[in-house]
Amino acid sequence: MELNEALVLLMTHGLPILFLAYMATDILLRNKRKTEHILLSLIALCFLLLFAEEYVRNQVSIEYSPLLSSLWLSSVGFIIPGLCFHFLIKFTGLHTNWPRFLYPYIFYIPFIFVILNIFTGATLISTQDFFEVGMWKYPIYNENYYIAMTVGTITDILFLIPLLIAKYREKIEEQRAIYHQLIIGVCVAIMLNIVLGYFQYGNTLPPYSFIYAGIVWCYFLRKIMKQHDFLNVYDKRYEKLFHLNPNAILLLDFKGIIHNVNPAATKLLDNLNLRQEQLFTLLDDTLKEQLLTEKEIKDCSLSISNNDVEFLLLVNADYIWVDNQMHILLILQDVTLQKQYQKEIEFLASHDALTGLPNRRSFTIQLEAAMETCRNEQQTLTLLLIDIDNFKSLNDTYGHQVGDELLQVTAQILQDAVKDTGDVARLGGDEFVLFLRNVHSKQLTNQFIEQLQSTFSQHISITYPDLPISLSIGASQFPKDGRDGKTLLHHADQAMYVAKRSYKLETAGKRGIHE
Repeated sequence: MELNEALVLLMTHGLPILFLAYMATDILLRNKRKTEHILLSLIALCFLLLFAEEYVRNQVSIEYSPLLSSLWLSSVGFIIPGLCFHFLIKFTGLHTNWPRFLYPYIFYIPFIFVILNIFTGATLISTQDFFEVGMWKYPIYNENYYIAMTVGTITDILFLIPLLIAKYREKIEEQRAIYHQLIIGVCVAIMLNIVLGYFQYGNTLPPYSFIYAGIVWCYFLRKIMKQHDFLNVYDKRYEKLFHLNPNAILLLDFKGIIHNVNPAATKLLDNLNLRQEQLFTLLDDTLKEQLLTEKEIKDCSLSISNNDVEFLLLVNADYIWVDNQMHILLILQDVTLQKQYQKEIEFLASHDALTGLPNRRSFTIQLEAAMETCRNEQQTLTLLLIDIDNFKSLNDTYGHQVGDELLQVTAQILQDAVKDTGDVARLGGDEFVLFLRNVHSKQLTNQFIEQLQSTFSQHISITYPDLPISLSIGASQFPKDGRDGKTLLHHADQAMYVAKRSYKLETAGKRGIHE
């Protein structure tokens, strides 16, 4: 072989071999574990072997061409369609519904034929006759050649079927664009196969020049895999965001199987004493249906409880393409503490922080509602205004903490006395107010007041025996003393101060007698 012929052969076959070697290595190193990357790397390697066979065959004597073509070129040619079909079915996710005994073994049936052909000395694949023109050794374009070319072209056309099905089913625009590019790649490869394989161009082009369509096909495959890797959720650029996010993020399929969780999700599941596979079963049916039908879910409230542990969660969901399948990306924000704080704020807006009783504003609303009911049903309502006598002395003697404890005890005594016959509230300081439904007579009112004072005195005599602490209570009745809350409070206030003056006079009299 002359130097110029060696250089031509280096350009026509050596450079494609280097390109395909680079492509096979690059794709495999991107992800050595993923099936798609392995398959694409093997496809590139097979096309590399085709160019390597032609590189060798055109340098040796023409008598070796039939054997090399049958044993090497045709064997590799039988393997490539199976690898391509396996890649396309896996890449499009159509394999999920295939029976296990069929996938992926069906794609490698040609391997049996290839192995038998090798062990029988290339007798299963009919050899071709060749003729030499210049530096090239061309096959004779006979019936067997065109049959082989036609079968290969039909096989290439069949590649379009899974791609068209996947594109039709796909909802994500970016993934549809990837399938569209693959369809274009198949069509371009088919066109090159026909143009370079069915027609003779003298010695202008190398023999079997249709194998250059494989370079175009591999270029398209490499391009779409790079785009696919960019869209993949496991892209390293987003891995830190996934792990550092304070919200629980779970990646699950449409069977409810969780495939990945971030640390926040692991912590949430631990707090709930849940295994990963239990979470989906605890979602309510409405939310499950929305997830399985890929409905938009935004700020959906969810309560999950397990073994007396309850969490309030805010649910957001999106749907993403991972490993050639649609998955659910579930984001759970734990708002349990926020809800508790919100309830406490709402409670404190209408209740006294120290005693837990309704405050003046809340009591006024309850009183108005109770009077409206009594007005409609022609019933009576008794209102009592209560003040702790000598409360300041208690604070000065024992401190404010003891005073707060007495206020809490007083609130409890009043609540126990009223029960479900009325309502109690703290107006502020040492003043309380309550109303009772259906206390029709003054005698019943006085009995209730005496019972309150007796219960209170028993507590005081045990706890603070050296201080003259008691309750001054004033009463008013609806509708006799007033038909609105303000008037009733005014009458009760006057009655309470009468009782307070009486208590002071009585206490002063006892002190005088003692002296």
